[in-house]
Amino acid sequence: MKKEDIKFSYAPLWKLLIERNIKKSELRDLTGIAASTFTKMAKNEQVSLDVVARISLALQCGLDDIVSITK
Repeated sequence: MKKEDIKFSYAPLWKLLIERNIKKSELRDLTGIAASTFTKMAKNEQVSLDVVARISLALQCGLDDIVSITK
């Protein structure tokens, strides 16, 4: 499978933030993740598993609550 065949979506994260009334800037402060990484996520680009794990721990949720991956 080629890298281009994998599609990432962070829509579950954005929905979760809205449901919990958390701003992206607040999440950045909680996790220490750079704004440029959030920009990549807004464009549904791949980020490291470390980033997704830090968000998961900060929000106390599963990885599938943050990102969906499809072919």
